Amino acid sequence: MMPSGVSSTLPQVTIRVSGQLFRAHLNYLDQLIQSAIECELWAMLDLTHLVELDRPALFYLLSGEGREFGIAACPSFVREWMELEQERKAA
Repeated sequence: MMPSGVSSTLPQVTIRVSGQLFRAHLNYLDQLIQSAIECELWAMLDLTHLVELDRPALFYLLSGEGREFGIAACPSFVREWMELEQERKAA
C-alpha cells in the first residue's frame, strides 16, 4: 500500500477495464495494480467502457480508490452505486 500523497508524485500508468468486472477478474486486476506499485507507478483505472460489475468488484473499487489506485474515468452508474454504498456504510 502506498503512503498518502504518493500518488501525486509518481508517474502514472492507465489500466483500461471494459465490459464486465466481476469477482473472478479481481485477482488479475489486483496483480496489474501490484505490478504498477512495484514499478513505482500510480495505477489509474479507466472504467469508461465498463458496462457491468458485481458487488465484490464494486467493493474492490471502493476500498482501493485513493489508496492503491486512482479512477480516471468512471460511468455514472458505477459512481452512483459507489456513493450509495459509502452513504450506507456511514449510516
